[in-house]
Amino acid sequence: MNQIVKSSLLLFTFTTLLISCKKAEAPEELSTNHVTPEAAISSSAAVEKKDSTRKFVRTADLKFRVKNVPQTTYAIENIINKFDGFVTYTNLQSNIIDEFETKISQDSTLETTRYNVENNITIRVPNKRLDTVIKCIAKQIDFLDYRIIKADDVSLKMLSNQLAQQRSTAKEKRVEKAIDSKGKKINDVMEAENNLANQKEQKDAAKLENLSIQDQINFSTLSIQIYQRESVKQEMVANTKDYNYYKPNIGIRLLDSLKTGWNVLLDIIVFLFQIWWLLLIGFGGYFTYKKYFMKE
Repeated sequence: MNQIVKSSLLLFTFTTLLISCKKAEAPEELSTNHVTPEAAISSSAAVEKKDSTRKFVRTADLKFRVKNVPQTTYAIENIINKFDGFVTYTNLQSNIIDEFETKISQDSTLETTRYNVENNITIRVPNKRLDTVIKCIAKQIDFLDYRIIKADDVSLKMLSNQLAQQRSTAKEKRVEKAIDSKGKKINDVMEAENNLANQKEQKDAAKLENLSIQDQINFSTLSIQIYQRESVKQEMVANTKDYNYYKPNIGIRLLDSLKTGWNVLLDIIVFLFQIWWLLLIGFGGYFTYKKYFMKE
């Protein structure tokens, strides 16, 4: 009897532990398998931390199919406005693949056009909101072709430009001091002035490049290509009447022919009168030949 009780207790304990392990594993399976489309294309790569000295220029390229390109374009523009971004380029267009006409009746033709619609959009968004914008845009995706996100570390480049500015500033001061000490030596002064101008130009170029890089850091560039499935448009249009439809009846055409023939005859008569001298020479030559040469 004791053996049976012990076996029952062991079986109950084993069953309880097995059920507990199953329950503990269930949430992990759910979190692994339940992945939203937004999470599938979003990325938090190269997000700068508060105390980090690194600076990243982040860009993203997306290409995907949507159900309706114009509607998706308006939705994307609204998302960009919501997150303080702006559109720098958009090219919404329809590309005709094929078009043909089918005559349905004497006065009707079915016009069929096969086409696709696409749009190429370039967007600038605040760097820290790039992932959020991509997640929002992901809701418009019907089929994702690709998603590319790049993060270029430009910290050293910016530091190099800053050091170049500092060197240019120090050299400017030395050149200015040299100009003041040259006195009336015009040639030396002119050469020093040219060197000073070159130094300022290099300093300005380094400063402008840093400003450009900083702008790219602050606002990420997102390039999007969207398209939809091939569409077909059919429209019934009226037949264009051909040339034969506009021909007059036979009576009018015969009368016009008589008038045309009469005008041609008059032109011939006028032409004969214009060449009377040639005809006169011809007749004279003929009669002369007949009178003097035919008798022989």
